[in-house]
Formats: sequence, C-alpha cells, structure tokens
Amino acid sequence: MNKAHFEFWPSRLPKTLAVPETTLYDNLAISAKKYPEKTALVYYGARYTYSQVLKEVEALAGYLQNVLGVKKGENVLLFMQNAPQFLIGYYAILRAEAVIVPVNPMNTAEEMAFYVEDSAIRAGIIGQELYGRVNELKGRTSLTQIITAAYSDYAGNGDGLGELPEAVREPVQVVDKVIEWKEAIGAGCKPFEYRGDAEDTAILPYTSGTTGQPKGCIHTNRTVQANTVGAFHWMNITADAAALLTLPLFHVTGMVHSMNTPIYAGGTMVMMTRWDRDYAASAIERYGCTHWINISTMLIDFLANPKLAQYDISSLQAIGGGGAPLPEAVGEKLTAITGLEYIEGYGLSETISHTHFNPPDRPKLQCLGIPSFDVDARVIEPSTGKELGPGQDGELIVNGPQVFKGYHNRPDENRNSFIEFDGKVFFRTGDIVRTDEEGYFFIVDRVKRMINAAGFKVWPTEVESMLYKHPAIQQACVVGIPDPRRGETVKAFVILNEEAKGDVTEEEIIEWAKGQMAAYKYPRFIEFRETFPTTSSGKILWRKLQDEERGKSGEVL
Repeated sequence: MNKAHFEFWPSRLPKTLAVPETTLYDNLAISAKKYPEKTALVYYGARYTYSQVLKEVEALAGYLQNVLGVKKGENVLLFMQNAPQFLIGYYAILRAEAVIVPVNPMNTAEEMAFYVEDSAIRAGIIGQELYGRVNELKGRTSLTQIITAAYSDYAGNGDGLGELPEAVREPVQVVDKVIEWKEAIGAGCKPFEYRGDAEDTAILPYTSGTTGQPKGCIHTNRTVQANTVGAFHWMNITADAAALLTLPLFHVTGMVHSMNTPIYAGGTMVMMTRWDRDYAASAIERYGCTHWINISTMLIDFLANPKLAQYDISSLQAIGGGGAPLPEAVGEKLTAITGLEYIEGYGLSETISHTHFNPPDRPKLQCLGIPSFDVDARVIEPSTGKELGPGQDGELIVNGPQVFKGYHNRPDENRNSFIEFDGKVFFRTGDIVRTDEEGYFFIVDRVKRMINAAGFKVWPTEVESMLYKHPAIQQACVVGIPDPRRGETVKAFVILNEEAKGDVTEEEIIEWAKGQMAAYKYPRFIEFRETFPTTSSGKILWRKLQDEERGKSGEVL
C-alpha cells in the first residue's frame, strides 16, 4: 500500500477511524434526544424539528410492522423524489428492521417491474405522482401494498424564494385501495422493540445500469456508517451546519452526504425537490447554508447563472461532490467567486459513496483525491493483475469498511468483481485511474468507455477536460463514433454559454482543439446541443449519445 498521501492528510484527523456499532436509525434517535427542538429539515419554508421527524418515523414504522406485516430483513421499495417523506420513509424502514430499496424516480413502469421482481418487493412507499408507474405492477408482481405521499403535505405555504415545483404543489389525491400517507402516520401504531444490529442489511441501492442490467448492492448498517461517520469528520460537519440538499436521495452520494451525515451530526438539511439554480442561491442566503455536496453539472449551471452576483452565498464553508470530474476551469471559477476550493471525491454504489476524498486544506482540481479512512486503494493492470506505479494507467481496486457485501442474486458477478491481493479481498471498480508522486488519484475513464482511434487509446474524460478550457463551452460530452479508416474517431457534443450561441462555430472549436491536444485526441466532429440526457443525479448519459451515433451508422448496438 502506497502511503505517500499521508503527508497531505488533514492534520486534525487520525488516519484510521473506528466505525460505530450503532445503526443508522440510532443516529436519528440520538440526535433527536440531544437536539429535540432543533430544526432538522427545511422544506420550501416549512420547518421540522428532530423530535417531530422521529415521532413520524416511529408512527410509520409501527404501521409497516403492525398493518402491512413488514418483517425484519424484508425489502421495501422507496420510490420518490426528494421530499420529507423520503427521509421519514427511509428511517421508518430502518426502524422496522427492514431493507430500503431506493429507486430512481425517473424509471418507467417496465423498469420498475425489474426492481420489484429482482428484490421480491411486497410493500412500497411512493410519491403520489409516480403511482401510475407502479399501479399496474400490483396484479402481476409481488407488489401488493402501497403507501402514497403528496409532497404538498409538508411544503407549507412556501418561503417566497420562488415558485414551487409542480410535484410539490400537487394536492393529495385519494386513490382506491391505496394507503394515503396521513392515514399511515395517523393510525397510532407503535413499532416493535428495536433490535437493529450493525451487521443487518440496511440498504439495497441499485447500480445505474449504464454498463448493463442494474445490480442491487448489499449494504449493512456498518458499511453505510463507515462513510457517514467518515464524511462527518472529513468535512467538519457540526450540529450548527446547514446542508443544502440538492442531489437526489435515492442516489448514494445524496443519501450519505446530504441526509445521513447531517442527521448523524444533528445539523439542518435545506431540501429541494427539483434543481433550480436561483432557488439554490436564494436558499443559501436565506438559511445560511454552510455545506453543499453536488455534482459537476449542477455546479456548472449554478455558476453560469448571470444573476449569481445578486445573492449573498458567503455562508458556504465547504463545497464539493463527485459522480463526474469537475472541469478545472469550473473549479477555478468557483474559487474566484467564493474563495472556496472544490473538494472532489470518488465512489460507487458498491461503496455507498466515497472511497476517495480530496483533503479540504489541499485539494487538487480534476482529482479523485486520496483514499479515505482505512481504504487500501491500488492500481493494477486489468488483464494481468500486476500492481502499477505512479503515472501508469490501470484499474482501480479498493478494500475498505464501506465496500458492499456483494450483489443481490448475482453469484457470477460476485465471483468476477472481487480479487485477492496481498492477502486482502479487493473490489474491482472497472475505472481506469492513475496516481501522481504524492499519492493522489486521478480518473482516466471507465474501462468500457475508451475510444480506440487508429490504435491509439483516447480517454473521453481527458478530452472533455480540455474542451472546458474554451471560454464559449458550458458543457461537453465526448464519445467514440465509427470511422471507416480509424475504426473509431472522436466526437464532442457541446452546450455553449448563452453569449456564445450564434457567434462560435463547430469548425472554430475543432481548430482550437487541434492546438490543445495531440492529433489523435482532438474531436473530428462537434455537434451543438441545448441539453444533454442525464440521470436524475446529474450524470451525463454518454452511452445514450454514443448509441445514437452508432445507430445512425447502422452499427449493431
């Protein structure tokens, strides 16, 4: 294990961290005991204290157990946009000693059928606007019990910072044979005695499915606590912190950093159901937000707001994220505006968010950071398993307390996803990285995303990083497209800044790129777009753009 990075470890922190034997539910119960009247959650002007949140968690858990018959270890669907009911439902499922299956609210009915069947789900807590996507599953899958939630129940009258999202304005809709949220909360059911354990399976998040069929990742209270407590210390989150909650909570980054960690600290969460850059800036100013974990596409949009200078965002103390590398030019713009350096991290559903984090006092741009508490991270040659040194591109493998217990119902995947190395079992991430001499890790790209242009390896992320240096480019996504002579060649989809639209041409960007990178790397084709397809967590769906191009050429996808 390379220990060079320890020279840059935050001086106030130990290099190893004991994971508590307590559970995620215990975190909420303890914070509610310490800070009963403190605001836990702000939702479009409405405020909820820790004691209020815990009371509703207990009531819902009692209903799950007494009325719906939810058993210990049973998988329960949580299919909802960001809302107080997501948080309450999440902790209620844990209180019932069941397993949370959080699913992307953008999924269609057919996609939902897969999750329900794969996890043998019988009961679900669902945003009412999504009910139509699961209603038809009741007759042909294991799903029989549904609780629906209207976000408007918790939004109050808003806070005057902007128009409420449509889903938040929607009044309660009563549906026959469906349990309405208030009915469940108001039933007066008491939950059974809590016997939760650190080794109990707590969450079954699914991979995004961008590289194949989604897979459920088995996480215990202990694996999730490792990153919850790690983030608490690394990001210096206290009970007086206020976290701006913009990432979707079904996704592991938002779940751990914007919900579980503030709850562990006894801090406040300022929640948004849908991303809105003006509302985000207003909320930072109104509620004094101190911490904001996001994704690069969100920050790019935030900083591109021509009205940003009108807002006082000086309360921010720490800002960072992951999911996709932050372009260097964007990081420099952030520092120029706020004085803050972006703290980038790296992780996966399989590691319930981060395995790497940049040191807050010495971050590097376009960098995954250094291994987190008790993480052993190596770079190997994918085909031979030989360990590689600084500056050499190879597959990242990780061993640490946050690594999942395996994929649900995927024995073959489990056999292929782990490797024994130096007497330890490591998870193979499938990501190509390199380290520098100081032990910092840098993403090169996904193994499956590499472009082979006339025998040269082209990593799209590297090309995208260069394109972001062009002053006219707001966002870029690079893919490989078929080429009769080179096999593959490089194409870039580009979203221009508003002031550049109509003034900058595709040919001008290609000519500029020629002077910025090697001849085999620069994009031969540029296509301007107004938007990119993204996941609800903000990741650009590069594969969808690539498949569109290959479909045009008649190539079999």
